[in-house]
Amino acid sequence: MCRGNLLARVPHSCPSARSAAMENWGLLFLFLGCCSSLVAGLSSVARLGLHCEKACNPRMGNLANGRRLWTVTTCGYNATELYCESTENPDLTCRPPVCNKCNAAHPRLAHPPSAMADSSFRSPRTWWQSANDVHRERVQMDLETTYYFTHLIMVFKSPRPAAMVLERSQDFGITWKPFKYFSVNCSATFAMEDDVAVKGALCTSRYSSAFPCSGGEVIYRAMAPPYSYEDPYSQEAQEQLKITNLRVQLLKRQTCPCQDVRLEDKPQHFAHYAIYDFIVKGSCFCNGHADHCVEYDGLRKVHETGALHMVHGRCMCKHNTAGEHCQRCASLYNDQPWRAANGKTGTPHECKKCRCNGHAERCHFSMDVWLASGNRSGGVCDECQHNTEGQHCQRCKAGFHRGLRRPFSAPDACQPCACHPVGSANPPFNTSMSCDSSNGDCPCKPGVAGPICDKCMVGYWGFGDYGCRPCDCAGSCDPLTGDCITGNADIDWYREIPDLHPVFNESEPAWDWEDEQGFSALRHSGKCECKEQVLGNPKLFCAMQYSFVVKVKILSAHDKGSHAEVNVKIRKVLKMTKLKIRRGKRILYPESWTSRGCTCPILNPGLQYLVAGYEDMKSGRLIVNMKSFVHLWKPTLGRKVLEILKSNCN
Repeated sequence: MCRGNLLARVPHSCPSARSAAMENWGLLFLFLGCCSSLVAGLSSVARLGLHCEKACNPRMGNLANGRRLWTVTTCGYNATELYCESTENPDLTCRPPVCNKCNAAHPRLAHPPSAMADSSFRSPRTWWQSANDVHRERVQMDLETTYYFTHLIMVFKSPRPAAMVLERSQDFGITWKPFKYFSVNCSATFAMEDDVAVKGALCTSRYSSAFPCSGGEVIYRAMAPPYSYEDPYSQEAQEQLKITNLRVQLLKRQTCPCQDVRLEDKPQHFAHYAIYDFIVKGSCFCNGHADHCVEYDGLRKVHETGALHMVHGRCMCKHNTAGEHCQRCASLYNDQPWRAANGKTGTPHECKKCRCNGHAERCHFSMDVWLASGNRSGGVCDECQHNTEGQHCQRCKAGFHRGLRRPFSAPDACQPCACHPVGSANPPFNTSMSCDSSNGDCPCKPGVAGPICDKCMVGYWGFGDYGCRPCDCAGSCDPLTGDCITGNADIDWYREIPDLHPVFNESEPAWDWEDEQGFSALRHSGKCECKEQVLGNPKLFCAMQYSFVVKVKILSAHDKGSHAEVNVKIRKVLKMTKLKIRRGKRILYPESWTSRGCTCPILNPGLQYLVAGYEDMKSGRLIVNMKSFVHLWKPTLGRKVLEILKSNCN
């Protein structure tokens, strides 16, 4: 790419320099042809697969194009300066020195830093030059974001430095690390070994010869030994290739051997640095998840011809990734940990979509969830919409229930509870109704029935704020007046009794009826139908969050008017929480016998039961109600419940 450029810059009056340039550029083309495997890997992944189906990389280019290069000094910055230069013939005999003037204010006499990054074809005879008699200089390029750097090519107009160092920063100039040291004598200058003798050494004398006096190049490959990685996106390769800033410290000038011929010339006129080209090869850094990049927000472009061929830094991400460098998964694709693509195998490592049932636009990755799933799924949905909640927005919120005629992914899948404001047993200060999230059935006040709690149960009357009262009749009564009904023809024998296994949202509020709001049911047996309970889904059992699980023998039951008491003997304690429960005699308080006018759950004296219920921390009572699990004791049942408590309820 730069061969014609260099030849054009070598003066025709100096055939030796021109010949040397041709020979050296032949070596440069050899270098480019046998570049490291990583650079070849970056080039190959840039062509892999249509539409970036595999690991991919944007095309490489000159990072210096269109960007500002900084130096400490510039020839003729304050006033016109005289400078001289020497060249040699092909047989290394010296030519007379040539002197000229420089002035930064006059375009024809100016040699600014931008000349190092202009087009080598359109402006072949431009260069940057330092002020005269400068001992140390610096050429620096600051990038607006992180890029991948592969190699540097510098072509000097002046003799190459006797000592210099190439450095990079990965944190926008806060800290710097050396890429390579260059010196005519590595041991004397830097106390380092020379890679000409010791392969992989950090210093080299390969590009520090005084000849040629003009047109000498310095070449550095970021992945030259000992740095060579097959996967260009591995963490090790990134540590070597990523840059935000690049600078060359020119530490010691070198005199052209031909300068001694004209001793009458002032030495300071020859004492300067001059560079034709500063070519920084690299690409946009996208972790293998993009094949092209666009302009970075806030970029300040240099209005030069090279700006048309700038390498931009904001990745157009593929593989469901996002970010300036595709360094994270897109908003709804965090079901697995983000990974860079594999540049060796071409595996893209696409981000996986979270399972949010169409009710969320964002999710996040949870390592705890990932490990608990056996490294299969770690996505947790954020800000569930459409009245849903849960890790996958998989259930309706409190106050809503599943509409069975709509798919759960539909926006209106969760319908508001339609509980009757008078007959439903919702807490008085709760602004939203609570119902069974699976079917919409509402929890009813004592003696109230119906899916939405809008009428009295058979055998009850007086629908009102406290529910329905038991009929004082041998049979049923009028639900409005309470008058007894003597004939069977007028009785509507419906049985809309609340299920013994209601499933509520986890957010359902827990509350109790006051004693004066209930009615004793021991004198009114048979007011509800007690269903036999079956131990079903372990998750449902755990979701009930029982405070205690015990094996008891029923001794006796007593009606206390405002409440009932059941004397039991605790034979075995399978679970307890805050209240200490010991084996021996204890009292159970069947809440539903009084609050619901119902003698469920059934506790017959003389029999043994497995009872799972709740604690009243204020009174220290053990409570059983319609949500409790009560079943005749069997050793197999006890073992099964104990296994559920250990395995599923932790």
